[in-house]
Amino acid sequence: MRVTRRVMRRRFVVLMLCLISAIGALIGRLAYVQIVQAPWLQSLADDQHNRSIPVQGVRGTIYDAQGQKLVYTASAPTVMAIPVQVQDKEGTAAKLAKILQMPEDKILKQLQKRVAAVYFNPGGRRISESQVQQIRALNLPGIYITEDGKRAYPYGDLAAQVLGITGAYNQGLTGIEKEYDAQLSGQEGYIIFPTNAKGQKLPGEGEAYVPPTDGEDIQLTINGTIQQIVQREIEQAVAEYNPDNVTAIVEDPKTGAILAMANYPTFDPAHWQDYPASTYNRNLAIWKTFEPGSTFKIVTLSAALQENKVNLNDRFYDPGYYEVAGHKIKCWKAGGHGSQSYLNVVENSCNPGFIALGERLGKQTLFSYIKKFGFGSKTGIDLPGEGNGILFPMSKVGPLELATTAFGQGVSVTPIQQVMAMGAIANGGLLMKPYVVEDFRDHDTGQVLKTIQPTVVRRVISSATAAKVRAALESVVANGSGRSAYFDGYRVAGKTGTAQVAENGHYSGTHYIVSFMGMAPANNPQLVAYIAIDNPRPKNGVVFGGVIAAPIVGRILGDSLQALDVPKQANGLEKKTRWGEPVSLEVPNFMGMTLNDAKQAAMQSGDQLRTQLVGQGNTVVWQAPQPGTKVPAGSTIRLFLGETPPGPPIDKSSQKQ
Repeated sequence: MRVTRRVMRRRFVVLMLCLISAIGALIGRLAYVQIVQAPWLQSLADDQHNRSIPVQGVRGTIYDAQGQKLVYTASAPTVMAIPVQVQDKEGTAAKLAKILQMPEDKILKQLQKRVAAVYFNPGGRRISESQVQQIRALNLPGIYITEDGKRAYPYGDLAAQVLGITGAYNQGLTGIEKEYDAQLSGQEGYIIFPTNAKGQKLPGEGEAYVPPTDGEDIQLTINGTIQQIVQREIEQAVAEYNPDNVTAIVEDPKTGAILAMANYPTFDPAHWQDYPASTYNRNLAIWKTFEPGSTFKIVTLSAALQENKVNLNDRFYDPGYYEVAGHKIKCWKAGGHGSQSYLNVVENSCNPGFIALGERLGKQTLFSYIKKFGFGSKTGIDLPGEGNGILFPMSKVGPLELATTAFGQGVSVTPIQQVMAMGAIANGGLLMKPYVVEDFRDHDTGQVLKTIQPTVVRRVISSATAAKVRAALESVVANGSGRSAYFDGYRVAGKTGTAQVAENGHYSGTHYIVSFMGMAPANNPQLVAYIAIDNPRPKNGVVFGGVIAAPIVGRILGDSLQALDVPKQANGLEKKTRWGEPVSLEVPNFMGMTLNDAKQAAMQSGDQLRTQLVGQGNTVVWQAPQPGTKVPAGSTIRLFLGETPPGPPIDKSSQKQ
């Protein structure tokens, strides 16, 4: 084929177009790499050339409802190393071992790791200022001092299971610390510096600092003063009855806010490693499930009144037992209570009377109310580890199961479920969702970032029915099995509970959980309080909720209402004194007295009143119960000492530092 000039020109043009296209592609690729991929490639280069030392932000502070710091982060220096920068590993390990009081071989093993950075646990974390100065004086290559946070607890074990604990890296492990770890943690910052291919810092190069973001502060609904009252009562109960465990809760029934929550055994969160895992991992108030006993009767009573199955003036005859499906279920009182009104049935906590109410309701209706009151499902409280409780499946509820459920046997519930059910009766029939966090705040400015609003779950009974139940429960305290919870002027209403514990498939004759659940004032409840004592061992051998648990709740409610400045009322039911009961005395006013004057005033009452001194100082700045309160002879009056004007203190004296 003859190659003409025209063909050559065509070939040349094609060649030039291909060359131009190739050059254009290279230019486009170069532009793509230089402009579009530049940030990504730069980050890869930085990752290879730079090393970073993490800098922790300050973990958020946790406050009580009164603004008192329950947990805060105290700054603490920590030693870290970048192994590739440590030139003399053996010598460095030897020098650090003496200062950090750690085995030399353990430090050397850390320095020999092929990692970007290492921390020396535990001796190198949160070290003293003296250790910092010694390490800095050595000027060891590759060894750095960073700031770490150490959680501090100014009130010791106060609300320990609610607050929870943090791990070695300030991560939340239990309680509020775990539930709101993301909010409390904030974000890490970094110190960044360039290195060579071996990871060694380039001489003469500067450092870049990316500041951390502090975590958010949290304000709880927990009232520090009420929490102190609850924990003092638990300590006293433990000393007197030597139980296996105790749990107590105080709630604001109008909102569902938890004002106090405490357990025994408890622990010091600053040294949680010294305690069994079961103590710091489990919050018994929301985790533990057990048969409630007679405190559960409030559900049966509420359902029967709401469904018009009973009038409190109706009569019921109790021969001492109730026969169901061939089984005789006995009343706690030998021989029974005889003929009585249904108000007396409630006052006397008469099992046969409640079995009859269960039969009137039927299993479908009774269990529907049990579920409406929140039993059988989690309450949704903002704490980890909540239990569900256990109810009979409807297919397995026969006459016997219906009977035992009506008086609180055979079902399994948690303490928080019982408190919320009582709260629904206290507030006029609304089941509330419990919560322990009030709001979240900026750590630096204190500005409120988010406020938690009360949540109504559902209406379970009418306000009229709730008022009837409250009146009956006030009569329980004034005239019935809860008489020991009576607190003059505060119209306490409540229900006792004495539940046998099932062991090896049978109910024990010696192991009981005694409890009491109360509210006050009965006509407009401001507080609901609950306590359960597992396996109490009283010296006199009498194990009843009305004897052991009721007076504790009475004191918790009375002292707490006084701390909240709730005025007393004169229109409540008068407590009817029975033969053999101690005489009631009016508490003198000790506030403002010197210690010596207070002792003399107490002595003038003979041996009828005892005093307990709390705190240090020479002046009585507060007392519980308050002046004018009527208490049984022999009661103990707590006198808070100090040098400040009278007012309700948060007591630190009985807490671990």
